[in-house]
Amino acid sequence: MERHVKLSRISRAGSVALVGALALTLAACGSDNPTGDAPENTGAPAAESPAGDISGTFSGAGASSQESAMGAWIAGFQSQNPDVSVSYDAAGSGAGREQFLAGGVSFAGSDAALKDEELQSSTEVCGPDGAIDLPLYISPIAVAFNLPGISSLNLAPETIANIFAGNITSWNDPAIAADNPDVNLPDMAITPVHRSDDSGTTDNFTEYLHATAGDVWTWEPDGVFPVEGGDSAQGTSGVVGIVNDTEGAVTYADASRVGQLGTAAIKVGEEWVPVSPEAAAAAVDASHEVEGRHEHDLAFELDRTTTAAGAYPLVLISYSLACLNYADEAEGNFVKAFLGYIASSEGQQAAASAAGSAPISDDLRSQVEQAIDAITVG
Repeated sequence: MERHVKLSRISRAGSVALVGALALTLAACGSDNPTGDAPENTGAPAAESPAGDISGTFSGAGASSQESAMGAWIAGFQSQNPDVSVSYDAAGSGAGREQFLAGGVSFAGSDAALKDEELQSSTEVCGPDGAIDLPLYISPIAVAFNLPGISSLNLAPETIANIFAGNITSWNDPAIAADNPDVNLPDMAITPVHRSDDSGTTDNFTEYLHATAGDVWTWEPDGVFPVEGGDSAQGTSGVVGIVNDTEGAVTYADASRVGQLGTAAIKVGEEWVPVSPEAAAAAVDASHEVEGRHEHDLAFELDRTTTAAGAYPLVLISYSLACLNYADEAEGNFVKAFLGYIASSEGQQAAASAAGSAPISDDLRSQVEQAIDAITVG
């Protein structure tokens, strides 16, 4: 068994160049502004390499929600480690998990934590301790729409569920009008747009609807959108692109990517809470970790029904997936250094500037750093 594990991990390292050729190299073209408005290095200590200088070509894949942040992380890390080339294929959470569990990439991004069966299968490429989930990107999911002259609406969970279930088909529907008495709503058809790929954003969105509007949204949470009809596209940029081009369209997407589209405030208790990184962080603070997992697996059970003041529970925690053991020393040292940079104050601020995400708390950073330290190589 031990021999099989080491061969699997070495096979992963050997496949890096091939995957890298296919992947999107975000440092060069991942976003229009991959480093955002992050300040220049102010002298804060860089993430330390676990065993000397880091060099080589490495690949990751997964959540498109992380695309802008990943561009900033790659640019910052490569500026400190000029002998490293990093690429990230923003193919979606499901595709990222598949590539990672097949040994095709060194790390993955996922808007949903690994399921129990995925954790079990991770032992095939990661060894007996398997893989871990590290929460390194926190962002609200916006309900974003294209209605000329309207930049914000109030939408209750039941209303959102009815829109995406196909039960509310016009923007001047009485349910929408009741929560927006001061808005001149158009008599315009609603075109709901969902993800066509297996998406962690969809998983989070359907989990929110199932928890808060279960009488309407009777489908179980899933990364594959369950309702026929409407329109669809692959990736965050795909659904946002359709909504930008279609008056009356509405979608759900990482808030950092919706640009000038209108966004909805959602009802939390008796309060209407607009989308913001701070409100997303408040929702995470009101949640707790999944029980029964490895001590260094930091998957969260989000409280979608929280009524905490200022919390926006339509939020995603996007995880970095890593093995607890890398048989290939160069690959393991890279993963430890790169994830250490992402978790650092500098890395989290780079993501906040580029993507509008909420930096993780100091307490959570401490837990993440302990998990990264626990990764072994060789």
